[in-house]
Amino acid sequence: MTNKIKIHLADDHQVLIDGLTNLLQTVSNFEVVGNSLNGTTIYDDVLQNNADILVLDISMPEKDGIKVLQEFYSNNSSCKVIILSSYDELKIIKEVMKLNAKGYLTKKCAGEHIIQAINNVYQGQEYFSDAVREKIFHVFTHDNSKLNKDIYIENPILTPREIEIVALISLEYSGKEISEQLFISTNTVETHRKNIMRKLQTKNTIGLVKYALKNNLINP
Repeated sequence: MTNKIKIHLADDHQVLIDGLTNLLQTVSNFEVVGNSLNGTTIYDDVLQNNADILVLDISMPEKDGIKVLQEFYSNNSSCKVIILSSYDELKIIKEVMKLNAKGYLTKKCAGEHIIQAINNVYQGQEYFSDAVREKIFHVFTHDNSKLNKDIYIENPILTPREIEIVALISLEYSGKEISEQLFISTNTVETHRKNIMRKLQTKNTIGLVKYALKNNLINP
């Protein structure tokens, strides 16, 4: 029998908790083991129910989500945190990622992305909703004249994230720069690089640059 992924939900609106609970209960290997309506008890609640994943709202009463995240970070908690927020400001995203949050979703797209986010984060990956990911990418690259700004045309081989990575590699950004600016780990960048090279059947960066030019990801 497959072990269930134990999930704790923290939001100040019971209706949102109920809606997410109903959605997550449709996934056979998910188990919602608890919920919190204010920030003061979240750490102790998760410590008690041993949740694998915490879905956390930034705007919690009594103790906000940033302070809760700091508590998990300072105690080196093994519970992985996905931020669920009404806000998509880069300052907030950067702050929570520095505190080891593993994902960031806006509430308006939670129903569409939350299941995939939980699965990805549980497996050790970071996860951003499409709108948040694209915003991060475009702020990072806004002044680079060599980047084709319309790179998100459907690609039969690469995922949207892989398209971003191959474009950045082709523009000579280092793995460290990509990691820092996209708020993903260096290991994730390297995993993307390997997957891209495997899919494109190329052995070096020159092959990635040729692909980027041929597919109008970057300008000559």
